[in-house]
Amino acid sequence: MSTIEKAVEKLGKKSQKNDSAAPTSSSPEVGVDLASAPDSWGGADTAVEPSATQSANKSIVLPIKELEAKGFVSPYKPRSYIAEEYRAIKRPLLQNIDTNMAQGTDHANLIMVTSSFEGEGKTFSAINLMLSISIEKDKTVLFVDADMAKASAGSLLGIPDDTPGLIDVLEDEDIGIEDVLLNTNLPNVRIIPVGIAHERSTELLASERMKQLMAELSARYPDRVIIFDSPPFLQTSEAAVLADCMGQIVFVVEAEKVSPDVVKQAVSRISDDKIIGMLLNKAIRYPWDNYTHGYGYGYGHSYGAGRTRIGGGQNE
Repeated sequence: MSTIEKAVEKLGKKSQKNDSAAPTSSSPEVGVDLASAPDSWGGADTAVEPSATQSANKSIVLPIKELEAKGFVSPYKPRSYIAEEYRAIKRPLLQNIDTNMAQGTDHANLIMVTSSFEGEGKTFSAINLMLSISIEKDKTVLFVDADMAKASAGSLLGIPDDTPGLIDVLEDEDIGIEDVLLNTNLPNVRIIPVGIAHERSTELLASERMKQLMAELSARYPDRVIIFDSPPFLQTSEAAVLADCMGQIVFVVEAEKVSPDVVKQAVSRISDDKIIGMLLNKAIRYPWDNYTHGYGYGYGHSYGAGRTRIGGGQNE
């Protein structure tokens, strides 16, 4: 039995176990198979503001208090329940980076966060990983909004829809990563927005320029953890293309909703050379569990609604 099949089987057993007990609350949970030189970015003022603003020098102030109120990790409350949960989730990922980098394996520091369907909590998980890793003393983190249809992360982080980003870099060779990189008020956190919506986003992700860009991001700064918020696997074609460039995949599974067979179908589209971890989200808390934090953020009704692509001028 493969590692993926074992992980999915355990998720299925946990779901059956949960059906026979009385719930008390909900929480994200670590999946059973998740474990398997400083750059020149300058930090911004670390003062916390209530909302994000963008300035001419491409800096934003992340709305930490607003995110905290929505249940996200706060770098200024490192001992909160949610911070402890994501501390456990991030540790195997960081260990995988250190181990694989030491062995010369490529792209272990490129981490894609995805799910089978919308609404399972992948964007919530991706942002929380970013905020949790920002607490690390010897790591920098680059967050890339690669959900080209929804751009939910950008909205939560206060980034305007018309901000240039990844799509613009892939489409125009005269635009470099340095042109779209956003500094933040967290000294070791940088963000690449998704960019202007495009009708050929799948082809752009599959381009040779994308492969070169990912190789450069991975190799140039080995101390940097690069987190990609990806579209859901079974609702878009972009996710499978993006996965080919990654070293690690965090697969978010919504407890009590998505069946093991669906998860198997989704992860079967990922090549065998990737490190794949399962993260059970919105898990119901039982007396024998230590998790206590709930989470209620989700997608809208139709995937990609509201994002206008250039070229066709139609809503997705």
